[in-house]
Amino acid sequence: MHASLHESAAPSAWVQRFAGLIPQGEVLDLACGGGRHAFLLAALGHPVTAVDRDPLALAQCAGAGITTCQIDLETDDVRAGWPFGPARFSGIVVTRYLHRPLLPRIVESLAPGGILIYETFATGNGEFGKPSNPAFLLAPGELLELAASSFGHALRVIAYEDGFVETPKPAMLQRICAVKPSRAQSAIALRLN
Repeated sequence: MHASLHESAAPSAWVQRFAGLIPQGEVLDLACGGGRHAFLLAALGHPVTAVDRDPLALAQCAGAGITTCQIDLETDDVRAGWPFGPARFSGIVVTRYLHRPLLPRIVESLAPGGILIYETFATGNGEFGKPSNPAFLLAPGELLELAASSFGHALRVIAYEDGFVETPKPAMLQRICAVKPSRAQSAIALRLN
């Protein structure tokens, strides 16, 4: 599923709500499209790595504090050789994109104390339009299961929603904000504003 097919100009309200929790450091905007979240994150002072397969979308995304990378995330080469090291990013943002084989790599690339903000389409979205293919739709509770298992890196859930939204267009969405705790942080609560 290509992210820019469903882009709107304004950042997601979910991303806006939780972006301030991301600790200082580099942030990955995966399947960034035209950069609506990359610009927000850069404005918050983060160096941003913005990844998409579409060179035209990446051209729109270029800006101060934003490094763009043209990568087709769904090739065998990327799955075998994920281009980002473990514990590299203080935050990872993914919206309106799902390619399940990448999920373990995404979590692995999140640094201890880092924030994962993920929002994408869920089962039932076909009633409102595309995507309707189950391969591009999260099953009920799937992001919660990801956080619980996290491929050996259990995430602590800050917030989770699964249901219907009216804006920017009617859709069924599932979204999560979670932190990858270090051993020392596992007992410390995040301060939510």
